Amino acid sequence: MKILLSWLNEYGDFGDPTDADAVQRVADALTSLGLEVDAIEAIGETVDGVVTARILRLEAHPDAAKVQRVYVDVGDGNERHVWCGASNISADDIVPLATLGTTMPNGMTIERRGILGIDSEGMLCSAQELGLGEDHSGIRVLPAGTALGLPYGDALGIDPDVLIDADVTRNRPDCWGYVGIARDLAAKMGVEFRPPTPGLKVDGEERTTPVELVDGERCSRFTSTVISGVAVGESAEWMQRRLTAAGMRPISNVVDVSNYVMLELNQPNHAYDLDTLGGGGFRVRLATDGEHLVTLDGEDRTFSTNDLLICDANDVPIGVGGIMGGLDSEISDATTTVALEMAWFELVGIGRTVTRTGLRSEASQRFERGVDPYGMPTAVARFVELLEETCPDLVVHSGAADARSEDLPEQYRPVEVRIANVNRILGTELVADDLPKLLDPIGYTVSGTGGTRTVDLPTWRLDSTAEIDVIEEVARHYGYDRLGKRVPISSDHGGLTVRQQRRRELRDVLLGLGISEAMPNPFLAPDTLEKAGLEGESITITNPLVSDESVLRTSLRPGLQQAIAFNESHRRTGARFFEIGHVYPPGAGDLPDEYEALTVVLAGSEAPEAMAVWREITAALGGGARVDQNRVPLGLHATRSATLQAGKVPLGAVGEIAPDVLAAFGVTERVAILEIDLDQFLAREPKPVQWKATSRYPSSDLDLSFRLSDDVSAEKLEKVVRQGAGKYLVDLDLFDNYRDPDLPGSRALGFRLRFQATDRSLTDADTAEIRRGIEAAATKLGAELRS
Repeated sequence: MKILLSWLNEYGDFGDPTDADAVQRVADALTSLGLEVDAIEAIGETVDGVVTARILRLEAHPDAAKVQRVYVDVGDGNERHVWCGASNISADDIVPLATLGTTMPNGMTIERRGILGIDSEGMLCSAQELGLGEDHSGIRVLPAGTALGLPYGDALGIDPDVLIDADVTRNRPDCWGYVGIARDLAAKMGVEFRPPTPGLKVDGEERTTPVELVDGERCSRFTSTVISGVAVGESAEWMQRRLTAAGMRPISNVVDVSNYVMLELNQPNHAYDLDTLGGGGFRVRLATDGEHLVTLDGEDRTFSTNDLLICDANDVPIGVGGIMGGLDSEISDATTTVALEMAWFELVGIGRTVTRTGLRSEASQRFERGVDPYGMPTAVARFVELLEETCPDLVVHSGAADARSEDLPEQYRPVEVRIANVNRILGTELVADDLPKLLDPIGYTVSGTGGTRTVDLPTWRLDSTAEIDVIEEVARHYGYDRLGKRVPISSDHGGLTVRQQRRRELRDVLLGLGISEAMPNPFLAPDTLEKAGLEGESITITNPLVSDESVLRTSLRPGLQQAIAFNESHRRTGARFFEIGHVYPPGAGDLPDEYEALTVVLAGSEAPEAMAVWREITAALGGGARVDQNRVPLGLHATRSATLQAGKVPLGAVGEIAPDVLAAFGVTERVAILEIDLDQFLAREPKPVQWKATSRYPSSDLDLSFRLSDDVSAEKLEKVVRQGAGKYLVDLDLFDNYRDPDLPGSRALGFRLRFQATDRSLTDADTAEIRRGIEAAATKLGAELRS
């Protein structure tokens, strides 16, 4: 929020804008209160050489269609000639004249420049050229009666000032108004707080604008005050300057006062032309689906049944509740009587409409965070007080409407605060009598005696609801820098659990195998699980970040398959990924049966390579599982995949992804896969690692191929081969799975075996004997050794 120091000084003596040290003290105090200062900018500097001048007459030149000759007087009796292209000026207007030799803010120096052979003796200035606003459509016309020959800054009362840009956090709704910031700052700096205390004189005849709250849970208070005697025109010069500094464009006295009250008191409001208000009243309701309204920004917007509309008494929409008025409700030059609306809207509903429509305004930013539901009378009185400066004949009529619903927050909200709790949480040594000094100045009224005090929470701080919120206010005004810092004492502070250590070791193994870690999105499109061959129920997200990613994954497989597909589409074949992450299959209750899983995908590889990865993992981390080829998980190759069974519960799966699944993802390579339930795997107690001596003798390799029936699993054959190989077997790998079309119902499995002795080199006779033992063991399963 942009904070003008001179404006802030109206509510307390915080510091001279020309005193750098005083400005820094204010900035430091704001930051210590949690309103971090992002920037400090000096403003209000005027341009030397620009003085006030009266226009004597204007003349059109027959050969100059776009400019006219303007004759001016700066009060010295000498007539000056100036060329000017603006059309908004006339004789006797007082305007700013940049005299010869003046250097403008844009770096241009005013010199004699001729048009049609006639020199110009200066330049008439727009507001933008003088840094008084963004208006560059015409010359800045000064108030009538302004003295001539004065520096324009003196004539307008412009003084050097400071603009502080502070970051207002969401939990400080009161600080979206100057008075809220001043209240906090005055308490922190120990200065007197002087909030505006306007009085409201109601002396007009009764004029009521009826209000009907159809959806009172979304708008629990709506007030309307009729004010006549309005004369629409420009607002006071000082108000325009303040609004401009705050980032708002001055429009008219009525609109400017409305914006000023919002910035000052954090009370958004809207003035409706009563003479054009249909039915002379208001109706607040939810929109019908597809209902339209052209808002003040000129956009035709479509609304849903979740959006709140302000309608006239004829039920015609005239505004979006808490966000922006309708274009047809705009104040015009002909307005003489207004219905001043101030309301309180439910916070979440405002936020949802803003998010859905993208329509964000100064009002919505405040209503989203929470304004004071009981601050409206003061804001109405302040509106009238400020508007009377340009409309001296204002009349406030009796009969103001004040519609409320049962959903309006309570005005009196007491909470019990225990000083022992304050000290326990903050690490302080305060006594209960310290609380009033810290809390009363910011409107948290403390009463009672003893160690537990009653604190009445202010209505402008709806974010405060409990004792802990009051303790936060104590901390802010006691001073975060005074709380100190203490590091918790713990003998095992920062250590890793056994599970965390094993997970890190698992990552190291996979990275060491040349497999890259991937982190796909846990949210999937509704059809992605089906494409991956994973049938069954899943959990749908009611408010997804992206509309086509509304399903929680039940497996890590789909995201990794999408990663393989993406790499292949970019000519990057053979990608190798692993992911460690959570999956969310539906549970028995409302929550998913969430667990942590590992999935490895190896593009361009076959099932044996996935088995090799599984063996590396079990070798490094201990444990293991039975490979059950009779149970093939969904989405995997029917004859080249298996379930990893550890006890009665499946531990995972190993094999290849089914060809039809790969085709659904646009993958042409074969893809080996390994899936492990890490909640089970990492929780298992690993077997102690046994030391084995490293042999100094060479190893011998032997490739054997067996033909066996499809009824016999590769796991069973591998088991008997290991038994038949004996003590010299150090490694075994299934490298081939061949099916002869002429021999249906059978297949050939090829194994590569490595033998090594620790005390000698194995001879051909040793190898032959090992081979005979393997053949004999395999024969018991009906497996035939192929030549």
